[in-house]
Amino acid sequence: MLEKMGEFFDNRLAGYDEHQLNCIASAREFYPFTASCLPMDEAAEVLDLGCGTGLELEEYYRLNPTARVTGIDLAPGMLAALKAKFSDKAIRLIQGSYFAVPLGKECYDAAVSVESLHHFTQEEKIPLYRKLRQALREGGYFILTDYFALSDAEEQYHRAELLRLKKEQGIADDAFYHYDTPLTVQHETEALHHGGFAHVEILGQWGATFTLKAE
Repeated sequence: MLEKMGEFFDNRLAGYDEHQLNCIASAREFYPFTASCLPMDEAAEVLDLGCGTGLELEEYYRLNPTARVTGIDLAPGMLAALKAKFSDKAIRLIQGSYFAVPLGKECYDAAVSVESLHHFTQEEKIPLYRKLRQALREGGYFILTDYFALSDAEEQYHRAELLRLKKEQGIADDAFYHYDTPLTVQHETEALHHGGFAHVEILGQWGATFTLKAE
């Protein structure tokens, strides 16, 4: 049975960190790697899309304890856990959809998202990436670590399966429901370019998980 996105994650909060680190291949490598790609300047301003419990931020704060982070997530329980972890840090948390929350203009030195954006279509992502590009300062960049479909056929299968399940379960609203529908790296890169990022490169790969940098 499909669950609404925020409820899905809050319902799994108790074992979430352990699951992410121990059940996702190479997670103990790609979380630290992602953190190492973020700015190390004192009081760097970083936006985290779909921050969850902040596994990437645990690593980032070890490298840059003065960083100032804004985290956006749908799940209130996740945000409460994150706030408890980093009560001594400069962190601002917003409950909501990063598609709907205003991101501002030229507010951040970098943005990051880990294991969150694989739930959405290219068409949904392009307006988000336009908004994100405007929120970055000159010289700012976006680090995306996520897992991707390895073929067009795989991408199309996951999207068709989500639509089938929604129809089967009588779901007709526009709310986000949890089901993984990753794009290919090529289609993700196209979305980033359409969103205004001039250059996209692959920084790392662990099987189907990639780290992309968009500037």
